[in-house]
Amino acid sequence: MKINKVAKAGTLESNDIMIMVMPNDKGGVELQLESIVMKQFGNQIKSTILEKIKEMNVEDIIIKAQDKGALDYTIKSRIQTAIERAM
Repeated sequence: MKINKVAKAGTLESNDIMIMVMPNDKGGVELQLESIVMKQFGNQIKSTILEKIKEMNVEDIIIKAQDKGALDYTIKSRIQTAIERAM
């Protein structure tokens, strides 16, 4: 699947994550992550985001994520919503 436009999902409130997706003209998947729990869970958050993108067969995407302590199911739902909005 291809991303056609910029889209967002989520909030910057506690226990949530703000996801912004946009087309990547250079190709491939690019992830930019900021998190208040980066030291403890940064690798897990990145893995969860990339896993959901792969599951949805999305190519050529830039993802900007600002995490405020969201759980995995919240991260997955925000990614899915942002991608669906961008199509």
